[in-house]
Order: sequence, then structure tokens, then C-alpha cells
Amino acid sequence: QVQLVESGGRWVQDGDSVTLSCVLSGGRLRSYTMAWFRQAPRQATGQEREFIAGISYNSGRTQFGDSVKGRVTISRDNAKNTVVLQMNNLKPDDAAVYYCAADAHTYADYSETSGYEYWGQGTQVTVSS
Repeated sequence: QVQLVESGGRWVQDGDSVTLSCVLSGGRLRSYTMAWFRQAPRQATGQEREFIAGISYNSGRTQFGDSVKGRVTISRDNAKNTVVLQMNNLKPDDAAVYYCAADAHTYADYSETSGYEYWGQGTQVTVSS
């Protein structure tokens, strides 16, 4: 059974950076398309999680959400079964629970939440102004 565990969430100040990690167990990371999403308290009930970044199984392709483009990078180390999201110049609107997601299929668009079979429990990022 594949499991994802996120870590790295913390309280930061406006303009700070944070590095989030996701470790996959129960499988080989190289078999999966990986992505990060977030859900903020301000989101309406029933609203889908916001896409942040996605990366192909071999790191050959990445995709980023419009709200974070230019401020985040995503990388993966298949040997360590780990995906890393680096976020810079954080703003209060970036405060959210960040989720790691995985799926064994490849996609033209990594932002579709319904395409991911596995999800982590999330890690909280808090940004104060």
C-alpha cells in the first residue's frame, strides 16, 4: 500500500521561504507522477484543492500553478523516494495545508485533483504578515 508523508510545514513570516518534503513508501517513486496541492481555510466548502506544482516520473517535465509560478520549484530524488517543494517569497495568502499526491499514470495536465490515487495527510504552512 502506497503511503505519502509530508513534512517541513512551519510558521514563517511574509517573504520567508519554506521547504516541504514528501516521502513515498510502499512503492517506488519512479513509478509515479507527483504533485503538490494546497487547501486554505479561506476556500469555500467543496472547493477543490489548489494545484501548486507537478513533476513527471523522470523530472523531465514540471508544471506550476498560476498563483505560485516563479516562486516555487519542485524536484524529486527517486533513489530516496522523496519529492521536494521549495517555496520562496511567501505571502499570507500562501498559508494553507499542503498535500502531496501521487499517481501511476502520466497526464497532459498535472492540475487535475481527480487524477491522483494517493494523497498524504498534509503539512501546515502558516505565514504571518
